[in-house]
Amino acid sequence: MSATSYVEDMYVWFRQREEVTSVKPNYMENQTKINARMRSILVDWLVDVHLKFHLIPETLYLTVNLADRFLQKVDIPRNELQLVGVTALFLASKYEEIYPPQVADIVSICDNAFSDEEIIQMEVKMLRALKYKITIPSAHCFLVRYLKAAHGNKRIVQLSSYILDSTLQNYELLEFLPSELASAAVMIARNEAGRNSWSPTLLQYTNYCEEDIIPVARAIIKAMQNRASHLDAVERKYSRDRFGSIAGTTFQI
Repeated sequence: MSATSYVEDMYVWFRQREEVTSVKPNYMENQTKINARMRSILVDWLVDVHLKFHLIPETLYLTVNLADRFLQKVDIPRNELQLVGVTALFLASKYEEIYPPQVADIVSICDNAFSDEEIIQMEVKMLRALKYKITIPSAHCFLVRYLKAAHGNKRIVQLSSYILDSTLQNYELLEFLPSELASAAVMIARNEAGRNSWSPTLLQYTNYCEEDIIPVARAIIKAMQNRASHLDAVERKYSRDRFGSIAGTTFQI
């Protein structure tokens, strides 16, 4: 996002598009065999797989969005949920990565639960259901922009990334737009780091005032506090030195 001559226009467009590419927060009501708890388990596993493949952050956010948008449109049996998730990861990797995993890698990471053909067939089904519309403005995309406006140091960057990654597993947080979640992650991180929670520069760049984002931030903190103990992929990821060993940090607004 270093194309400074038109970056502002890009983010105006992203804010318009996020309304279209986000999913309805109640879409699970149309699923007859799976539920929000199963989705959380799937996303938790995808966080682990994403880390094992050493993929870029944007790939993870696109993966979860593709899976959610597909599940919003197609009622699937329980035994195909993991197939949907890993196919979304496969698609997102081919879209975002320079060297994406191959089909054989995807089969292996699933312990051969699915064949090459099943993954390819699900890929075609997913692309058709989404009408080949892959590009999205993700929460991570907004986070990169807002961290610059926040003058984020290394710790704020790490905290914001940890907070935002933690939102992926929580189905209830789908009620918020990606730009709102990114703004809230920055707000929470700045507060924890002893900085003012919000600033005139953040208001200018996000077009959200502090009062707009406080309820989102509180919802995120509540979700992190109430996280089921077995959904620990993000915690394990951010317990590593390379991610600042910040897992378990407690937040407040």
